[in-house]
Amino acid sequence: MNTIPFQPMMESRPIREIAYEVLKHAIITGEIPAGERIVETDYADRLHISRTPLREALRKLERDGLVEYVLRRGVVVRAFTIADVEEIYTIRNALEMLTLPAIIEKATAEDIASLKEQLHEMDSLMAARDFDALSPVTRAFHRSLTAICGQNRILRVIEGQDEFITRFSAMAIRQEDRLMEAHHEHYQLVELVEKRDLEGFTRLMHAHIERSKEKCLEALAIQRKSQNF
Repeated sequence: MNTIPFQPMMESRPIREIAYEVLKHAIITGEIPAGERIVETDYADRLHISRTPLREALRKLERDGLVEYVLRRGVVVRAFTIADVEEIYTIRNALEMLTLPAIIEKATAEDIASLKEQLHEMDSLMAARDFDALSPVTRAFHRSLTAICGQNRILRVIEGQDEFITRFSAMAIRQEDRLMEAHHEHYQLVELVEKRDLEGFTRLMHAHIERSKEKCLEALAIQRKSQNF
């Protein structure tokens, strides 16, 4: 039995929704690894819930493609596939492209200063080779940049993919041949926003996301080979 720190759930949301969010986060972050069985009795006890809302949460996770029902094994956590990565990055790319004109239009001097401060924090983490800390700071930078658009409906949909992107970024961020190039692109993105250069900003953001996807796919291929998936 793994040691995921599930806590008793006292929120006002439906229990099945809380169970779904807890399990989704644990699966995406790797706390529940690919290939692990989710035994209803064990996880119901850990979540302090009955098996009925747990089953509802598992059905929703199955629709998300995060778990699957395997004959004679029950519910098993799926490994991320090449197709998963391709699809999620395609969704992210399309959505982020929609936000770019509003970012250029709405960015303030305070926004630019805040983004530059985050970049300087990333400089320090890269110098210290603290990759575990660098990944969430990099994702926070991207969230801050996208949030400038103020398009809340689009932002909510992007947020739904963000946990996946966070996991993929953590997989790929140790690839130093891309790391310095990507960080330089972060500086360029902020410079283009500051100049209100929509054409250049759009071109670089598209390339940045595509290159991130390629590195993630490389990292996933290495991981799958080492784990024999």
